[in-house]
Amino acid sequence: MSDLKIVQCTHERHAAAILEIFNDAIVNSTALYDYQPRTAQNMVSWFEAKRAGNWPVIGIEDAQGQLLGFCSWGSFRAYPAYKYTVEHSVYVHPGHRGRGLGLQLMNLLIAEARRRGDVHAIIGAIDAANEGSIALHRRLGFEHVGQMPQVGFKFGRWLDLAFYQLTLETPLNPVDG
Repeated sequence: MSDLKIVQCTHERHAAAILEIFNDAIVNSTALYDYQPRTAQNMVSWFEAKRAGNWPVIGIEDAQGQLLGFCSWGSFRAYPAYKYTVEHSVYVHPGHRGRGLGLQLMNLLIAEARRRGDVHAIIGAIDAANEGSIALHRRLGFEHVGQMPQVGFKFGRWLDLAFYQLTLETPLNPVDG
């Protein structure tokens, strides 16, 4: 896997690949609590929100330039006091899972949060039955901080949402307001 390239994803280059990965997760898993596949127009607004929030979209490409996976974060909640907390996401193309890409992407995202210095808590909202994602987060030092039973309904069953948190040493000088 030494021929992999870390990239900053852009709408122009990566929207179609990210859309494909999102839609696979929507149709085939509970990684996203959406019912309907997203559209190309959804990707316009998704990338615009990432740009406006100055939120990273980090990807890994193979030697041919195919996007194998990506990670990002966004606001946790839309209140000013949460400004040092983000909710992240990480997705790997179904044909490339089980090869350590999720771990690599998460390490890149955590490093980016530390580099920026303005993130204190990284939250993962994970379907409680997603053992692989939970194991990955625990391996990276995320702690289980809560669970909301039966808050989602998909594939004919109730879904529990588990929250995992990684608390960083940053920012060094947090301020109110």
